[in-house]
Amino acid sequence: MGYNLSCMRTGVANLPLHAGRVPPWLFEKMTGLCSAVIEAIVVEYGPEEVLRRLSDPYWFQAFGCVLGFDWHSSGLTTTVCGAIKEALKEKGASCGLFVAGGKGGVSRKTPLEIREKAGFLDVDPEGLVYSSRLSAKIDSSCLQDGFQLYHHCFFFTKNGSWAVIQQGMNPDNRYARRYHWLGRGRLPVGRSFVCEPHSAVCSDKKGVILNMVADEGEAVRNASVELSHQGPDRLLRELKRIKTLNLPPRHHTLLEDINPERLRTIFISTYENLPQDFEALVSLRGVGAKTLRALALLSELIYGTPYSVKDPARFSFAHGGKDGHPYPVDRTRYEESIRFLSTVVERAKLGYRDKTLALKKLSGLLR
Repeated sequence: MGYNLSCMRTGVANLPLHAGRVPPWLFEKMTGLCSAVIEAIVVEYGPEEVLRRLSDPYWFQAFGCVLGFDWHSSGLTTTVCGAIKEALKEKGASCGLFVAGGKGGVSRKTPLEIREKAGFLDVDPEGLVYSSRLSAKIDSSCLQDGFQLYHHCFFFTKNGSWAVIQQGMNPDNRYARRYHWLGRGRLPVGRSFVCEPHSAVCSDKKGVILNMVADEGEAVRNASVELSHQGPDRLLRELKRIKTLNLPPRHHTLLEDINPERLRTIFISTYENLPQDFEALVSLRGVGAKTLRALALLSELIYGTPYSVKDPARFSFAHGGKDGHPYPVDRTRYEESIRFLSTVVERAKLGYRDKTLALKKLSGLLR
């Protein structure tokens, strides 16, 4: 069941929440520079390279700085994605690159905006809609890290390659966390949606969370699927019993807000649909954070399959700071960002009128 899409979550970034808006004059210039840089990359390397770069949290952060945004602000994510979307409104068809979604209510229009581009695509847009919806569900329900998604931007090409940049907010610690994904159409290779979908997770803060997509969570994922095939009355009975047990402290965050009776409708749905694997279970409508939390608890207590509480954060997101904050400058990454942007500009000078035009546009905006 599902679309068997090849994908990986390529990174996560933590950013302090900042209020305020970008001045209209600055956003206009950011949009123009976005347009010039993306055109230069597409002409030189193709639209898939744009997706690969956007899915790299280091490059995306550097790109935001190049555009003139605060390097450590949560607003960098929404503003840069908005500028890219605005830049590609007119040039998406010629570049072969499209953007759907955005912040708040706009994110809920992502499926509609993807389907509106069906005439430009060589693939079924429903596969892209599925990828958009499932990547959001993984980061909001399967990785329960305290960050509620409020921004979802979906980038895609006509051949079905895609990237996702989405962001969640934690009002308690005043931080936002950004998640990056990269997908490769329907090829049966690459990473799974539901087992270590990321190759790098970048964060300044780590915590104890419910991680249903950890590599060591295969047993609890399988057990959750098996439980979803059982009658709802048994599951509800076991949940009510769990609520009266004296459980270890680490179960506290899983038990709070779980109301067994409110899960009855969802358990009836899983019982009737009989999902064949964990991806199919997660993709069912109505199966969200509380359902997966309840199944994780039941899986451990009935089958003895412990769930992972490991936050997949591995390292900080930026190039570093001159004073060593949040850590010393990562020269290799810094030089890679400079080298890539320099290469785009220098190679645009060589040989082709369209590349020279892209360079002139970029140079004019910089001046």
